[in-house]
Amino acid sequence: MAKGRVGVNEERCKSCGLCVAACPMKVLRISDKINSKGYRPVEQFKEGCIACKMCAITCPDVVLEVFLLEDDKACNA
Repeated sequence: MAKGRVGVNEERCKSCGLCVAACPMKVLRISDKINSKGYRPVEQFKEGCIACKMCAITCPDVVLEVFLLEDDKACNA
């Protein structure tokens, strides 16, 4: 199974939580940080991402980027 990492553009994230709900591995959560617009951006808080891209596909603001760790290639949706 592939290992992945989720990158988040924290300044553009509006904390809608759609990606958190879409993640089959439950590795995302709304963080405690607050961005300059007053939102709490999403963060990957634990290992276990399988680079399925469900979070990136679901995000209405296209703020997520999924990386495969084997070759560190971006798998953008």
